[in-house]
Amino acid sequence: MKRDQHEIGAGRTEESSAAHLWLVLWKATRAVEAHAHKSLESQPICPSDFAVLEALLHKGPLPVNTIGRKVLLTSGSITTAVDRLEGQGLVERRAHATDRRARVVHLTSEGKRLIRGLFAEHERDMERASSALSPAERGTLIRLLRKLGLHAERALHEWTEAQLSGA
Repeated sequence: MKRDQHEIGAGRTEESSAAHLWLVLWKATRAVEAHAHKSLESQPICPSDFAVLEALLHKGPLPVNTIGRKVLLTSGSITTAVDRLEGQGLVERRAHATDRRARVVHLTSEGKRLIRGLFAEHERDMERASSALSPAERGTLIRLLRKLGLHAERALHEWTEAQLSGA
C-alpha cells in the first residue's frame, strides 16, 4: 500500500484524512490565488478597488458596511476604498431609501464600463486557472466547499463559545 494511503483508523486512509484535506485545499488555494493576483496585477486599479467594483456590479448598490463584509475589508479600509473610487468618478454615495443615516454606494456609468471590461478579462484568466475541471466538476466542488466552509464556521463558533463559557 502506498504511504499516502495507509490506514489511520476508522476505515480512513491518510489520503482522505481531514489533515490531508486541509493541506490539499491550502496548496490549491495558494496556486489559484497566485493566478488571481497575477491577473489583477495587470489591472489599472488595486485588488481592493476591483473587489468593491465587482461586488457592486454583481450585487447592485450596497451600503458601505455591507460591501466591506463582502470583500473582507475593515471599516476604515472600505471607507478609504469608496472615497478613492468616488474621487475617480467610479462610484457615488446616495442616501438610503429608508434609513436617513445610511449611505448606499452605486456604480457610475464610468464605473460600470470599467469594471465590466476588467471583470471580463479577469474571468478569462480565472477560466484558464480552472480549466482542469469540467463545468460539472466545478459545480460539485463549489457545493462541497460551501458545505465544508459553512460547517467549519459553525464548528469554530461552537468551539469558541465553549471555550468562553469554560466548558
